[in-house]
Amino acid sequence: MTKTTNHGDLAEGIERLVREYVSTIHVTARAAVKRAIAGVVSSDEVAKEKPVRAPAASGPGARRASGEIGALSERFYEVLCRMPGETMTVLAPAVGATARELHRPTTLLKRAGRVRSVGTRHGTRYFPTVRETQRPSPSA
Repeated sequence: MTKTTNHGDLAEGIERLVREYVSTIHVTARAAVKRAIAGVVSSDEVAKEKPVRAPAASGPGARRASGEIGALSERFYEVLCRMPGETMTVLAPAVGATARELHRPTTLLKRAGRVRSVGTRHGTRYFPTVRETQRPSPSA
């Protein structure tokens, strides 16, 4: 883009960019409508077709192996021991996973009594629990 020296040139340049953008949107929308019209099938044909299911082991939402969940749980627990009291948004990147991917592993750790959480929703903070064998003896 050339250097503009006054407001008129700047306004003209902006108007030109907006016209080009709107023109591109129109072309893209027309092409999408043509594709949609070409792909229209009658409701009878849709009713006859059976739904196609994706294979269970592909893409997001696929079941993970228990070994994978266990490994993720252990990584989460190790990071949590180094950074107790943090939120999931802080812990998840340190583990190398998303907060959504850590939902099941943290649930299993809570059920096992290794992790506790305090708070609700985005304010939830996680803490490792102290087991009986790890607590110092009262005489110490």
